[in-house]
Amino acid sequence: MRTVIYPGSFDPLTNGHLDVVQRAAKLFDRVVVAVAKSEDKRPLFTLDERLALVERSVKNLPNVKADAFDGLLIHYVEKQGALAVVRGLRAVSDFEFEFQLALMNRKLNERVETIFMMPKDTYTFLSSRIVKEIARLGGDVSAFVPAHVRQALSAKLAALPVQEN
Repeated sequence: MRTVIYPGSFDPLTNGHLDVVQRAAKLFDRVVVAVAKSEDKRPLFTLDERLALVERSVKNLPNVKADAFDGLLIHYVEKQGALAVVRGLRAVSDFEFEFQLALMNRKLNERVETIFMMPKDTYTFLSSRIVKEIARLGGDVSAFVPAHVRQALSAKLAALPVQEN
């Protein structure tokens, strides 16, 4: 069974992420969307919340599952018996960082390949950071995330303390 891991913080999952998942699901027997703990990024959503949002988003894709991990990605990939990691590239600016990660992962385990996938052009500008900023400022993010993610984002932001300027 050809398994690929799609890692990320997914804080929150966007339609761009889903586009990559759906296309990877057509190429591989099994896709694991691996939600990274990523505490150093100070995520808005907890790991359990991010995992639940991803699980709900991929529930209709029979060969896709969501899971959480902490630690080195390459260790998680080995544990899952995966042969590759898929990474989304939105723009040239993503490439340098992703290329460095891919080379480091290859150095740690040369049997694991990294596959870069570009999302549909309608999602090339989209990032979780931008979605959170639009939502924080009261903008409509319904075109950028699944409905349940939009609802969770609204609820999370409404529960945050108001910051004084």
